Amino acid sequence: MSKSLYNYVRDQWKSPSGEVKNLHKSRLVQYRKEDATTKIERPTRIDRARALGYRAKQGYVMARTRIRRGGMRKHAITSGRRAKRTGISKITMGKNLQMIAEERTSKKYPNLEILNSYWVAEDGRYKWYEMVMVDPNHPVIMADPKINWICSRAQKGRAHRALTSAGKKSRGLMNKGKGAEKLRPSRRKHMVRTKQSRTPHPPKKT
Repeated sequence: MSKSLYNYVRDQWKSPSGEVKNLHKSRLVQYRKEDATTKIERPTRIDRARALGYRAKQGYVMARTRIRRGGMRKHAITSGRRAKRTGISKITMGKNLQMIAEERTSKKYPNLEILNSYWVAEDGRYKWYEMVMVDPNHPVIMADPKINWICSRAQKGRAHRALTSAGKKSRGLMNKGKGAEKLRPSRRKHMVRTKQSRTPHPPKKT
């Protein structure tokens, strides 16, 4: 069985050759000169974009977002306490960097909805992600039965409500079965439901 074009593109991204590595380095030089969020004409990783729902038609918009790497950097504490409680290192965000990048892109383009995103590049300081965005008010999108579900009001603010693939991964929803009992419908909602079930019900009046 012959492989498609997208399979060859994916293989080059997974294990790039020497020429592709040089291409990535030259792209990094260009990416560093751009703004934090830049609209682009076409996806850099066509195989990944297509797998996440991108189609080369009206109503689809692509953007590349830069975000700094690392955890939450904290200043050294000068007041007295033992070293264990200084709270400088090993402090990480509750969200992953990809989800934060999606939220920032969604703020810049409030009329578009983030369908999904994928990694494209990184260096010692930044990471770059490309966003697949959809205009829910575009007539082509509204008439397409494969994507017009995103026109629903229930999909408004997808990136901020962690409904994208990166958001669901950050919420732990990629895990299923044993060990994932407390993740659904969400970590916070699960605790509310647990507390309600523990409270005794008042006796019924006869």
